[in-house]
Amino acid sequence: MSRTVYRIVQESLTNIVRHAAAETASVRIECRPDALAIRIDDDGKARPGSAPVPGVGLLGMRERVTALGGRLRAAPRAGGGFTVQAELPVDRTS
Repeated sequence: MSRTVYRIVQESLTNIVRHAAAETASVRIECRPDALAIRIDDDGKARPGSAPVPGVGLLGMRERVTALGGRLRAAPRAGGGFTVQAELPVDRTS
């Protein structure tokens, strides 16, 4: 799972640098008893109602998260900018 978390953060930050024209970005990782939650936000040029163009990076993130039984959401934020959120289940038996 740690490699997936790393790749989600890496790809999200790469996308921000390449596409967002953002001034700021934030990365939050929260460990819960049942899941690991990742959230990457930027204040870039994405606006509500604009659909993200699914490139190789977003598709790769979705495949990695789905393979672990998690969920991924990548979309423009209400106030502008973009958010990537992933939630990965924690296997409490390992």
